[in-house]
Amino acid sequence: MLKAVILDDEVRGSSLLNRKLEAFGEDLQVEAVFNDPFKALSKIVELNPDVLFLDVEMPGLNGFQFLEKLGAFRFQVIFTTAYDTYTLDALRLSAVDYLVKPIDEDELHTAIFRLKKRVADELKKVAVGGQGAGQARIALSTAEGVYFINKANIIRIEAMSNYSTFYLLEQKKIMVSKTLKEFEGMLPEENFLRVNRSVIVNLDYVEKYRKGDGGTLEMSDGAEIEVSPSRKAELIQLMF
Repeated sequence: MLKAVILDDEVRGSSLLNRKLEAFGEDLQVEAVFNDPFKALSKIVELNPDVLFLDVEMPGLNGFQFLEKLGAFRFQVIFTTAYDTYTLDALRLSAVDYLVKPIDEDELHTAIFRLKKRVADELKKVAVGGQGAGQARIALSTAEGVYFINKANIIRIEAMSNYSTFYLLEQKKIMVSKTLKEFEGMLPEENFLRVNRSVIVNLDYVEKYRKGDGGTLEMSDGAEIEVSPSRKAELIQLMF
């Protein structure tokens, strides 16, 4: 049974969606309905849903800002909105679906089908040793939109001044206007380590450690990262 949460500032809209979701009671249960995004921020981690039905236009904090403020999360996202101007951003976010109000029942049925398939596919990855569904996601705000990505897909993060560049699998890069320090607390310590002043690495993608004063890491994407001598002992402990 999938657990769902609804966040929509309009009481009528959230109530209507809640009633429509009752038709999918065998597969999905609505755990909570929020009409205030700030209240949802304080509760949603504890609820640990599988999917969030998220309105885009909300006063004080829109849907994209909500995800960015949340920082890291595990759930899937289905956007719900009265406007169709945000479709591109939703696609960039790899959302399960994007439903325009009033929500058509056939389109809702398709969205639930996609949700079940997405969750099942990620569970399969975990079953064969992957990290997809077991890893929290992180929201990254850029000039062109807000992305959310699986932490397991991050190879390393490099900082330059007040910007941080995320180097991802399949040679993808995302630059955000935040410092490296702002991301340290969002990343699991068992996988990620700040090996010098300007680089955090995902230890799962270290292919070789070359000895030295601090040493050098060879990453799976070919990058060579110098290790600060002050970080060497912690690195050795985590890796070996």
